[in-house]
Amino acid sequence: MPGFNSYIGKNVKLGRDVKIWHLTYIGDNTSIGDGTSIGSLTHIDYNVKIGRNVKIEGMVYIPPLTEIGDGVFIGPGVVFTNDPYPTSKRMIGVKVEDEAVIGAGAVIKAGVRIGRRSVVAMGALVTKDVPDGAVVMGFPARPVYSREEYERKKGEWEAKGGGGGPRTL
Repeated sequence: MPGFNSYIGKNVKLGRDVKIWHLTYIGDNTSIGDGTSIGSLTHIDYNVKIGRNVKIEGMVYIPPLTEIGDGVFIGPGVVFTNDPYPTSKRMIGVKVEDEAVIGAGAVIKAGVRIGRRSVVAMGALVTKDVPDGAVVMGFPARPVYSREEYERKKGEWEAKGGGGGPRTL
């Protein structure tokens, strides 16, 4: 269900239980899978494919030709690009594989593949493909450890308790 003052273009395919928050733009010929949630002020351009159970936080830009798999998390302010040589006449999309995590403020270069179950840290500049299960960070981003180590560190962090309540979109 679209939020207040959201725009949904022509020939957009929305799956079941898709949540679209306020002031969101979704361009023509885009498909969005079941159970996906899209935060406020997000711009999803035309000819984009988004899988099932994806969480897209607010102020994200997703250009044409981007493909996002199932179970992906995209943090606030992430920017995907689709033109490695602006303003060329040829575009190439970014491909994000299933269960990847992209942290707040990351910038993803045109043509890059973000591997399955990989993690892109907040603020990273991704200029090269990210291998399956890798965690990358930095400017430019580089591998620092595996997804398994990431999950272990996350579990340790969560076990410490404290802080705010559960995260919601």
